[in-house]
Amino acid sequence: MIESALDSASKKRLATLRPGERIEAEFALEIARKASAHELGEAALRQRRARHGDRAYYVYNQHLNYTNICRNQCRFCAYSKRIGEEGGYTYSLEQVRKLLTDRMDHPIREIHIVGGLNPDLPYQYYLDMLALCKKLRPDAVVKAFTAVEVAYFADTCERDETTVLREMREAGLDVLPGGGAEVFAPAMREKLCPEKISADRWLHIHGLAHDMGMKTNCTMLFGHIESWEDRIHHLDRLRVLEDDKPGFVCFIPLAYQPHNNALGVDGPTGEEYLRMIAVSRLFLDNIPHIKAYWAFAGIKAAQMALWAGADDFDGTIVEEKIGHAAGADSPKGLTIAELVETIAATGFTPVQRDTFFQEL
Repeated sequence: MIESALDSASKKRLATLRPGERIEAEFALEIARKASAHELGEAALRQRRARHGDRAYYVYNQHLNYTNICRNQCRFCAYSKRIGEEGGYTYSLEQVRKLLTDRMDHPIREIHIVGGLNPDLPYQYYLDMLALCKKLRPDAVVKAFTAVEVAYFADTCERDETTVLREMREAGLDVLPGGGAEVFAPAMREKLCPEKISADRWLHIHGLAHDMGMKTNCTMLFGHIESWEDRIHHLDRLRVLEDDKPGFVCFIPLAYQPHNNALGVDGPTGEEYLRMIAVSRLFLDNIPHIKAYWAFAGIKAAQMALWAGADDFDGTIVEEKIGHAAGADSPKGLTIAELVETIAATGFTPVQRDTFFQEL
């Protein structure tokens, strides 16, 4: 465990940060490297409580990972398959219908849809899937398609990104998830995901969505080969976009899952995960929520993250595939009773929310 190496002035500043006070990237990097986990967690907890008190949010949601066929081959990904490769799958619209109707007795508040970049799927498939979700679940928010998918639709279907977002919104899209951001540093993207869209394009698409009045989430994949400089650079770009084009609802630090992929490095330690949560809460003064995504972090780490600045635990999920393909040992889904019990065991108050963090 890292012992504090902060000088007295930095210790005092960290201990006396006002709620919502903006810190510069240089100070964020200093405390990320030199503060003890206790100092970071205590400061982030104050910020978290100033915003959300002792509330810890969860959502009744369902994930639909509609295909794992993907033309990209990101080095950290254990989920994607090539066309014809064993284990590859794509849901037909009838299979999507069945997955939804099988849970019609569940009060699903959010449908989360992401998948691979499958060259065999026509553009109409995505519009029809959105419309089907809205028809079967008119009261649920449809959170679908990362910026990477939106860019792919635009590039392969002779549309610009604004047109794609508009047509998908008309079909039933409500919110963009935050996936595909990975790490924004160009050198890292070249090593991790050279086929993937650039950081600039990812940010541009989220800015377009915000301009249209559409809310989005944002993420960072961390705990692999990136540095703290890369992490702070990533957070800074998110903060700048939010200043310029507000619309981010929640930031999700995604702990790298180390199994069944080509990267060949270990994932973050428990302390590193909590430090990342705390630094995120302290730096992202203009993004209201920080998620402890239990499906990637594990239940115990996500519980501890509520004491390190996170205020959201995500939700029921039902059947998460992407992290589990890379060896995540968390459950694939939780019941509402399990979520409530898990959050309550931390000493925080479980609060059911919708996608926009309206309490239910």
